[in-house]
Amino acid sequence: MASTLHHPPHRLRPRAWALLALAPALAAQAAGVPDRVYVSNEKDHRLQVFNTQGDRLGEIAVCQRPRHMMFLPGHAQLIVSCGDSDQLGIVDLAAGRLVATVPVGESPEIFDLSPDGKTAYVSIEDDNVLAAYDIASKKPLFQVPTGKEPEGVLVTPDGRFAYVTSEAADAVHLIDLGQHKVVKTIKTGKRPRRLVLLAAANELWVSNELEASVAVIDTTSQQVKYKIAFSVPGVPQADITPVGMAVSPDGASVWVGLGRANRVARVNAADKTVTHQVPVGRRAWGLAMHPDGKTLYVANGLSDELTLIDTAAAQPLRTVPTGRTPSSVLVEP
Repeated sequence: MASTLHHPPHRLRPRAWALLALAPALAAQAAGVPDRVYVSNEKDHRLQVFNTQGDRLGEIAVCQRPRHMMFLPGHAQLIVSCGDSDQLGIVDLAAGRLVATVPVGESPEIFDLSPDGKTAYVSIEDDNVLAAYDIASKKPLFQVPTGKEPEGVLVTPDGRFAYVTSEAADAVHLIDLGQHKVVKTIKTGKRPRRLVLLAAANELWVSNELEASVAVIDTTSQQVKYKIAFSVPGVPQADITPVGMAVSPDGASVWVGLGRANRVARVNAADKTVTHQVPVGRRAWGLAMHPDGKTLYVANGLSDELTLIDTAAAQPLRTVPTGRTPSSVLVEP
């Protein structure tokens, strides 16, 4: 047997120890295993990087006040909206650094991508528009006026339309992206924020922050067909502020962050009943689901934490520090 196998572990040099520690993570990355969770920190201007078990791996400096994130096609890069630098930042994940920026309007909020990943549709809060940008050329394409304080953006799977929430108008706008105009405005409730699509059920779910509710829109008739009201024992109704949502991979349940109620709620998608409420950190807004549906990740914006939830048991697994004001969560699929 080779003599090197008899060397005790404590005789390894520090660099060798570092390489051994990194080996499992590098092997997982090379194999394409979904083992990365990214959390945007609004006040630290960083993306925090974790593995899917909640262990912190590092951080990436980006533009100012990073918010919403999405992967670009191929998942070698992600794109993040930065509210205080009026940019979309493009991050190379292998290099672990910001490699490009796309200038946009003042205070970009949420965005979505065209099905081919070439166009970003961004809600520009201070300009009250949905703005389209070509990512490769970094050039603006067009703008569509919306109600005041647009936020949530969701592009339909066929790429023809976008839904945009207007916080001040208490409505969702349906925008024809080919005609560059609003074709329908749907009243949803007080201060609508985020959107998720249950395509198989022809439903668009909209969180109403100041109404403690979620409105369910029939995407065939483009009308609200149901409202889900939330209550939390011992918590004032004004502190139940739903914002972020995440859908289970099978579409059977929708998890809703209840904001300052410091809870996330599990809603049965079929009958719209609230089946569980799970305690988390302070101001639970940003939510993301692991692709296997077993773990939900919750950004707690006022306690600077990330909570991992076992979705089957509807119980917290662990809570880890993230840095200041975590906003959004993105899980490598």
